[in-house]
Amino acid sequence: MHLNPYGADAVLLAVNLVTQPATTPAELADRCEESGVESRLVRDRHVTQADLAAVRVALDEWLAVVDATDDRKRVELVNAMLAKYTEHPRLTNHAGDGWHMHYRPDDVPVGRLVATLISTGTALHLAGRGITRLGRCATDGCNNVYADLSRSGRQRYCSPACSNRDAVRRHRARAGSAEAGGGSGRTTMGE
Repeated sequence: MHLNPYGADAVLLAVNLVTQPATTPAELADRCEESGVESRLVRDRHVTQADLAAVRVALDEWLAVVDATDDRKRVELVNAMLAKYTEHPRLTNHAGDGWHMHYRPDDVPVGRLVATLISTGTALHLAGRGITRLGRCATDGCNNVYADLSRSGRQRYCSPACSNRDAVRRHRARAGSAEAGGGSGRTTMGE
């Protein structure tokens, strides 16, 4: 996988795997490929139960980054992931597919590969887009995570469905309080 400068692909992979956890090695391989991780990096390494377990550990660490309540703590947690999962960056052109950066040795198990992608992608995402660009959905009852890729940096919901659901709830609450307070303030003909 060629990480883009914003880390979006790797961060979206983390969101995907946290929101709907992979339950089998084959499912982990499928989800990685759907998110843009090259097939040869996943299928040729034969994803195992150990890889699945390693990814779950990395995702738990990633969720701590998402849930960090201040910038310093978030940075501390991302840096801990980088220290654990990455190595010195280097240019590589394996398989003749073009020069790009790697933050890991070439021959690591899939679990470590995914952990490296997520930690590096998250660091690039937060540094490039803003340290607050990860969060939990603002809709009551939804605990899903999101990676804010918006231009404005004001995302608060995990999906348009949750955003709409919360807007309807707020509208109904306003309408209910207007009625309780003596109506809408409008008059009709004949009153």
